[in-house]
Amino acid sequence: MQREMKATTAKHLIESYSADVTTPDAAALGDELMTTTAALRRLVRRRLRSAVPGPPLRGAQVELLQVIEKQPGIGIAPAGRALHLAANSVSTLVNQLSDLGMLVRDTAPEDRRAARLWLTEAATQRLAAWRHARIDLVAGAMVGLPVADRHALAQALPALRALLTALDAGEGR
Repeated sequence: MQREMKATTAKHLIESYSADVTTPDAAALGDELMTTTAALRRLVRRRLRSAVPGPPLRGAQVELLQVIEKQPGIGIAPAGRALHLAANSVSTLVNQLSDLGMLVRDTAPEDRRAARLWLTEAATQRLAAWRHARIDLVAGAMVGLPVADRHALAQALPALRALLTALDAGEGR
């Protein structure tokens, strides 16, 4: 029964976010791209909540952990720039994640006012479990797609990366 309800919810999400975009009109394509990727991320996060043990983490918390994983010892301000968040928002996330035992904050030796952020072993394990569960979930769904759709997704990745770069470069405007 619960599996049927999840399938119905997923189907409803997909149908409610589907639009017939047949023209490369920037506005329509941009709107559909953002709507579809938001629905995809939301659905994947929802499915991963039950697959990954531990307290549920919000998307911004996971993203901060990922930034710290890539740049151990990063400070709050640089982490904010990487996430496009204000330093006070990052500080709030740091406090939440510290309370959960996911990260450690220490003082930078070169500037006693600055903090450095480090993952705990629990956070490292949690990110690895989350990453593996996400790969399994998405790869499992992709296997069911027609080969042409998988090729289309692969071919779209460079364009999506270019869009990300263009949006990031235009942020200061």
